Amino acid sequence: MTGIERRGLIVARHRREVVIEDTAGENWQGLIRGRDVRPLTGDEVVFRVEPDGTAVVDTLLPRRTVLERIDSRGRPEGVAANVSLLTIVVTSEPAPDWQLVDRYLVAAALMQIDAALVFNKCDLGDHALESPLAIYTKLGYRVCRTSVVAAQGLRELAVLLDKNRSVLLGQSGVGKSSLLNALLAVEAQAVRGLSSRRLLGRHTTSAAVLHRLPGGGELIDSPGVRRYAPVIADPAALPPGFLEFRPHLDACRFNDCRHLGDLGCAVQAAVERGEIEPQRYLSYVAMRRVLDRLAD
Repeated sequence: MTGIERRGLIVARHRREVVIEDTAGENWQGLIRGRDVRPLTGDEVVFRVEPDGTAVVDTLLPRRTVLERIDSRGRPEGVAANVSLLTIVVTSEPAPDWQLVDRYLVAAALMQIDAALVFNKCDLGDHALESPLAIYTKLGYRVCRTSVVAAQGLRELAVLLDKNRSVLLGQSGVGKSSLLNALLAVEAQAVRGLSSRRLLGRHTTSAAVLHRLPGGGELIDSPGVRRYAPVIADPAALPPGFLEFRPHLDACRFNDCRHLGDLGCAVQAAVERGEIEPQRYLSYVAMRRVLDRLAD
């Protein structure tokens, strides 16, 4: 019956088009109308079906978490909702952008969700990555080593993703699509019928799509977050996003210490003692300067 309100889950979105999965597992092509309701992939919603079969989102149900980024104009932009794990893929080629990795990790820390790194294409071998990866292992982040070609580490990664709703993140060329296809054991675009032209049509490759993994868990592939900066309204909220900073934050001489050459800064003293890796501190400095410019 049309017109009756139903509950559903946004499983794909491209601009103002969405695919909604209802509680019976049926997919509906939908539209976002008006400016007040802006659902993201992963959102739970209330929707109704119009006489022509189009689903219209009426209400967003409360979000547990939301992953946002700063867009090219410096404005907040939603990426995915109700996420419990950020999965960050790196490879030896292209060489990792560790500051980008740190931006993802800060977002996870400030959202109070888990994050993990995936060293993909590890069959190619690159011992130069072991040292920087050890920094993250020491901080408590899980690091999986995977190779689709050698069928290595995929089971370990599937176990990590189980019972989580994760977002797959990383630079272009790190093999995210190959990993996703291997985890699904089918071509990702065929999953849940999302390749059908009656749904998102040609936009399926650029839409943020939620995939259910055979062993459990959900994985959102969002191509639009290769260039990422977390949304942090107050620059002073940034330091706790670096886990190793937290034990030192209360020891700074001044409560409003920016950790950028301030007198009596305990964070910088920890860097000098080797308790905080210089690579991570440089990531903090770069992020802080961006946030200060946006705040101005």
